[in-house]
Amino acid sequence: MDYKRMNELRLLGLTIAYYRKLRGMTQMDLAEAVQISRTHMSNIEAPNGKTSISLNKLFDIAETLDVSMKDLFDFRSNI
Repeated sequence: MDYKRMNELRLLGLTIAYYRKLRGMTQMDLAEAVQISRTHMSNIEAPNGKTSISLNKLFDIAETLDVSMKDLFDFRSNI
């Protein structure tokens, strides 16, 4: 995986963590809501993580956090 893609995944994870914390949710809360393990959620949010996420789960996360998919990828305004 190239540097640009790894950086985008890192920013996506940080953005998810930002909105999760803004909503007062723990990783466990969000993981349970989207039916994944807390470990997987932690790996998604980890700055150095190299985990993948399906589009379906990404849509579930956005819906649970009450944000648009666009907002999850608007890296410059959240971090």
